[in-house]
Amino acid sequence: MRVTKKLLLGSVLVTAALVMSACAPQPDAGAGDAGDAGPSEVRVGVITSETGPLAGYGKQYLDAFAAGLDYATDGTGEVDGTKIVIENRDDAGDPDTAVTAAKELIGDGVNILMGSASSGVALAVAEQAAQNKVLFISGPAAADAITDINDYTFRSGRQSAQDVATAGTFLDDIEGKKIAVFAQNNAFGQGNVAAVEAILGGKGATVEPVLVAEDVTEFTPFAQQVLSAQPDLVFVAWAGATSGAMWQAMSQQGVLDDIPVVTGLGDSATFGAYGVASEKINFLNHYFGGAPDNEVNTAMIAALEKAGAEPDLFSPDGFNAAIMLVQAVKEGKGDVDAMVAALEGFEFEGPKGTNTVRAEDHALLQDMYQAKLVADGDTFAPELVATVPAADVAP
Repeated sequence: MRVTKKLLLGSVLVTAALVMSACAPQPDAGAGDAGDAGPSEVRVGVITSETGPLAGYGKQYLDAFAAGLDYATDGTGEVDGTKIVIENRDDAGDPDTAVTAAKELIGDGVNILMGSASSGVALAVAEQAAQNKVLFISGPAAADAITDINDYTFRSGRQSAQDVATAGTFLDDIEGKKIAVFAQNNAFGQGNVAAVEAILGGKGATVEPVLVAEDVTEFTPFAQQVLSAQPDLVFVAWAGATSGAMWQAMSQQGVLDDIPVVTGLGDSATFGAYGVASEKINFLNHYFGGAPDNEVNTAMIAALEKAGAEPDLFSPDGFNAAIMLVQAVKEGKGDVDAMVAALEGFEFEGPKGTNTVRAEDHALLQDMYQAKLVADGDTFAPELVATVPAADVAP
């Protein structure tokens, strides 16, 4: 077992994973080792949100995972004669439910787990993966603590550190600049402050938080506080029903006219949530359908549309997961240690272009995007401003 270096943000962005005990899995009667032709089939447990608050994210992942598995196996569902059998479990966004599902699957002989829209779920399942020595490929869950949590856990999407680093690319030079973090005074907001301080503060920026209580409904004083601070950049981390009122106050007080304001562009359901502020905000972005231009993205979009779905924020995470699964099965033939080794350093073409699994900590290095929203009839549509190279935002 190698000793790995933990990411700085792990202790400040998320709580510790649930620690649960489980019996070690029994070897699958159909499994072979890396030296033979491989088992006749491998069973894969996909645990993600099909219901609950993150059900929309889970659907994006599952739709694209199905498309990706079809793509990576040329429509056969097999790898070198080994059939891939998928067993889905709904975690409803609850770590306890996910742990129960993971234990049941592992107890039945499954040694590959995938999924996780929720970071809390991913951390809990990662703990099970380490205890039981099974492969786990996490999905959209963005918590930095998932990276390098143990030798058995990988991720098929981006992480929070890549979001924050992308925000910094809206400044030509971070050294000596002042960055205001405008956020709610809760764990989510405080975690974003910590991330900006660690990543952009570590590059020489001065970080000044402007934290707002969750029950506040009048945002004018806080918008004025941001103006008074005279920052070079405002990073907004906000969630919930007050978003519209907050953005309206920021616009009315002239913050969006006087200072570059950056926030994350979410899934398509949020494109109309910014109101009058929409065309004044600078957006960092993980993915939207029109951002990358390559054959894999084209293939994924075509497959999703054929199935009645649309490309969205977490579609690449599902598609990448399928490609990573096929690589693991092809090279590892059901043996967990061999599958882990097959993914470490794995470079592949996904919907966002070239992805690299960093061998030492299993971070997934990938391009990110700068985007803007433009009026499109009665709504708004994303438009690419710039592609940020993977190396520039590597966690």
